[in-house]
Amino acid sequence: MRRRRKLSIFSHSADHGTSLAYLLGAVVPLFALGVVIERYVLVTLQPGLDTQQPLGPTATLTLFASIAALSFSSFLLLRRLVSKTISENRSLALYDPLTGLPNRRRYQERLERAIARAERSGELVANCFIDLDGFKRINDTLGHRAGDQLLMQVARQILGVVRPDDWVGRPSVENGEPDCPVSRLGGDEFTLILAGMGVEQDAGRVARRILEALDKPFSLDGHQVNVTASIGIAVYPHDGRDADTLLRNADTAMYAAKNSGRNGYQFYSAAMNEEAERKLELERRLRHAVAHNQFSLVFQPIRETSTGETRAVEALIRWHDPDRGAISPDQFIPIAEDTGLIVGIGSWVLRAACEQSCRWQEMGFEPIRIAVNVSGHQIRHPSFVAEVEAVLRDTGLSPEQLELEITESTIMQQDEVTDRAFADLQAIGVPVALDDFGTGYSSLSYLRRFRISRLKIDQSFVARIPDDPEDMAVTAAIVAMAHQLLIPVVGEGVETIAQAQSLTELGCDEVQGFLFSKPLTPVEFEKFMTREKDAQVEAT
Repeated sequence: MRRRRKLSIFSHSADHGTSLAYLLGAVVPLFALGVVIERYVLVTLQPGLDTQQPLGPTATLTLFASIAALSFSSFLLLRRLVSKTISENRSLALYDPLTGLPNRRRYQERLERAIARAERSGELVANCFIDLDGFKRINDTLGHRAGDQLLMQVARQILGVVRPDDWVGRPSVENGEPDCPVSRLGGDEFTLILAGMGVEQDAGRVARRILEALDKPFSLDGHQVNVTASIGIAVYPHDGRDADTLLRNADTAMYAAKNSGRNGYQFYSAAMNEEAERKLELERRLRHAVAHNQFSLVFQPIRETSTGETRAVEALIRWHDPDRGAISPDQFIPIAEDTGLIVGIGSWVLRAACEQSCRWQEMGFEPIRIAVNVSGHQIRHPSFVAEVEAVLRDTGLSPEQLELEITESTIMQQDEVTDRAFADLQAIGVPVALDDFGTGYSSLSYLRRFRISRLKIDQSFVARIPDDPEDMAVTAAIVAMAHQLLIPVVGEGVETIAQAQSLTELGCDEVQGFLFSKPLTPVEFEKFMTREKDAQVEAT
């Protein structure tokens, strides 16, 4: 790895004796010149002294020789300093100051040279785009110093797994050193050039080695941190015949790897560009929807198993695009998460749901719990808790009548911002439910640490009961564990009577799904509640 060096007249010399010779070449003539000048001064300015002597030919020759030697030595020193400065400036222009790796400009030059060689030889060149997963979280929680330490350690790990036969090294024209195949483009983005490949699968083997090398704890200022990476691979000439195209397509493949679950690699395909263009268009429409308030809410009832009554309702967002019609949340929520639009959208959902709950109470309906899904981006937003307080204050809704639903991925963040948000929500009396339980790490420590008010079993388990014995066993264990911690349990995605009966027998406190009702508009929900109330009156 190339390292930055402090500016010094010795720093670029192969032999320190050479630099010492230059220095002595300047000092000795300077000393001799001083002696000659001293005698000249004595002769010319103090003629009455007994020591005065005419300035003879030897002294004159010595004077001119000293001046010449001094001038020549000064020239050599100046030339070396200028050369050093030029070298330093070039290093700053072509190399990353943090990791010492080639930067984007140097990477571009080397990729272009690799493509030119491959064009002559007929070999393949793979351009690998490496992006760390969750790097921003480390910067936000541990600070930029820790983030810089991680980047330097990751750079060393990547370099450590790249073997000589992965890269056909050739001396660079400028300094005679072999090219480095790894570069840092900026932030947490790295690239790797694999030249002279025979088959594309060679790049896949290197990518797997990189992922394995990063699958270890990194020590950052006393903290043990695990990090993964997503790698996109574009191969010359199939995926592009110039450096810009290869970089763009490798970047596209990297995002495909992230969307596939992260901690993996993907080869580029033309279909990825189509998907990227589709998402870009959807993002454009989503921004327009936010600006023009094209969202609405629907509400799905949650039924209590012991009484059969509706005790809660979950608010769900819907988007109706004027041109494309209804667009599923599964399509636009991930884009909203990636772009940060989810914070504004979530704020609108929270306020609209609380306002609607208050309107129902004003119409004479019994107060019920209203559940609102909250993104991890919202939880970690500095003003989130203050926003919740403001909504409750403005609408008049009681804190216990609002329930915020989060996913396991949110509480897995384990950072101070998330911890503080949960503590503040608890302080103002707003309960927090854990949604889709069983799809993540399902750690019991999370349930104790965040004092979860309710646990919702993911519908993927519910879908296969009572026919699948394993899912029955898992569901039974979840219910028993939650009840031991005094946490009520909700079964989601209930679509059949058999599923509802099984969940009730296992001890689920509440159930939710299309068996009881689809998500309803506010007017439809009012009719639903009226029918349920009338049925209760008739039953008595």
